[in-house]
Amino acid sequence: MDVWCLLFPAVFLLQAQEATFSAGVRVVNVLATVRDKQRQIIRHLTKDDFLLEEDGRPQAIRYFAPQAGLPLTLGLLVDTSGSQRRVLDEQRRASYRFLEQVLREGQDQAFVIQFDHQVELLEELTSSREDLANALALLLAPPPLQRHWQAHQPSPRGVRVSRGTSLYDAVLLASDELMREQAGRKALILLSDGVDAGSKISLDDAIESAQRADTLVYSIRFYDEQARHLPDGKKTLERLAKETGGGYFEVSKKQPLARVFQRMEEELRNQYSLGYTPDQPEAATGEFRRIRLTTRHKGLVIQSTDGYYPQ
Repeated sequence: MDVWCLLFPAVFLLQAQEATFSAGVRVVNVLATVRDKQRQIIRHLTKDDFLLEEDGRPQAIRYFAPQAGLPLTLGLLVDTSGSQRRVLDEQRRASYRFLEQVLREGQDQAFVIQFDHQVELLEELTSSREDLANALALLLAPPPLQRHWQAHQPSPRGVRVSRGTSLYDAVLLASDELMREQAGRKALILLSDGVDAGSKISLDDAIESAQRADTLVYSIRFYDEQARHLPDGKKTLERLAKETGGGYFEVSKKQPLARVFQRMEEELRNQYSLGYTPDQPEAATGEFRRIRLTTRHKGLVIQSTDGYYPQ
């Protein structure tokens, strides 16, 4: 998984991980997964093994934890357009098993969205596994049974209808939901072929919305051989993952969805958490700040997002 950047008050870090910052100080928290050349996760590094820069300037790492115990908020986005309906049963079963294993009772939450020509919220943020299971069972249910989101409307729960798949709108509206979560780790899990034919916003807008929400995107590509006449959405899903700090996966006979979810679970349970106070906190709040995290050891790889938007 790529490096993931979050921005929230240091008072939260003080409570969650016994950091020594004063209340009110703004802290950037960077979550990272480190791998070797064989793609195996490295679990035993220390703070002194990392080097961190913001906009090319070295930053002092003042907070470090070898594993991320911060609360986790997940958004599950399922493409239910015609090209994906043949794999929905597999998605439903594997998604429930993943949520059941990853979500910690009393700490973590998730919500469920389906999208095709419209974006539909099947279940709001909840820690109830029963409610999430019921939402997954509603995939492809008639629209009157569900609540809907509409892009560019005052309320995010209107009806959004287009002529094609609204993937980018789904990312935007899911990111908007996650903007309300101020603390902890946030991620979107996107199950799709990557083809968008109906969104009102662009791919760049979708990526920026996730970055502003401090949210990584895990893109999981399902490709139906019977839909070869459709455009190839692989590059779209790769960009969403890379530029938000998430990961890209392809489902195949050799790597079924259950195996993809196992890899994601392993990454979520083995993250390093590093915190620093920017050396130029007075810079413009809305400007994108680039982060570069490296390790002193040769042969180790840290995939990283481009940075974050201060809030």
